[in-house]
Amino acid sequence: MPVAASAASPDDPRDGQPASFHGLVLVSTPIGNLGDISARARAALEACDLILCEDTRHTGRLLAALDIHSRTEALHEHNEDAKIQSVLARLRANQTICLVSDAGTPLVSDPGYRLVRAAIEADLRVTAMPGPNAAITGLILSGLPPLPFLFLGFPPPRQAARRAAFGGLRAAERSGLSATLVWHEAPHRLLETLADLLEVFGDRHAAVARELTKRFETVERGKVSYLTDLFTREPPRGEITLLIGPPETDDPEDLDGRLRAALATQTVKDAAALVSTATGLPRKLVYARALQIHGES
Repeated sequence: MPVAASAASPDDPRDGQPASFHGLVLVSTPIGNLGDISARARAALEACDLILCEDTRHTGRLLAALDIHSRTEALHEHNEDAKIQSVLARLRANQTICLVSDAGTPLVSDPGYRLVRAAIEADLRVTAMPGPNAAITGLILSGLPPLPFLFLGFPPPRQAARRAAFGGLRAAERSGLSATLVWHEAPHRLLETLADLLEVFGDRHAAVARELTKRFETVERGKVSYLTDLFTREPPRGEITLLIGPPETDDPEDLDGRLRAALATQTVKDAAALVSTATGLPRKLVYARALQIHGES
């Protein structure tokens, strides 16, 4: 007589979603090494009715390498709005549609957000196959504080807009933001972007991760000035993830740095009033932080 299977424990790999898929499935694909495709991602790509992808030629090469023959259609920033209604109609007809980007996790610096939002608003099932992500991989290899972090996609390509964007982040740091900042960047703009980082953020710790998971993967770590000198001598190639650490503890321009400097010579109340006036931050917020810093010391 067969014995009924016992319930799987929380750590049991069998205690997951069923192997069948339906609805809109967001599938993460390798950022370089083909071996990083997950079993669930492969099964979803094989079983679906349609794969939506940024570039059918790029995804076609991936599918050929995996011996997957599912039909593909392009969905990119220029046609996403126009395709939403037809995709929703397919989903309502109980078709399974996978969405992939050229590499990595869909929607993160890639098309698909508007489609996902529309599917959710239409009360259609949306699920995801987690997997490779260049920003997260770069973060954990960088040696910089992993939490909190802020991923910002690509910096603006023009210097004026890029410096303005960096200036907004620096202003946020002066108001208390303390996070590792993460971008993707094109190799031909890396030196310009490093120069702007140095100008706006100062010479703090940073990292440049290149060709992650690929044969020529490198992660260079050091101050922004060191990385600038390095890539001046050795022009970068390949796909790049750029990271810069949070403000240094002795940064005189961030909120904590300003408060520590003021508290060295003034009372908590007077230090908070001075820094509040200088930064434009609410006095109650600054006073509360001044009390914390005073208590820690």
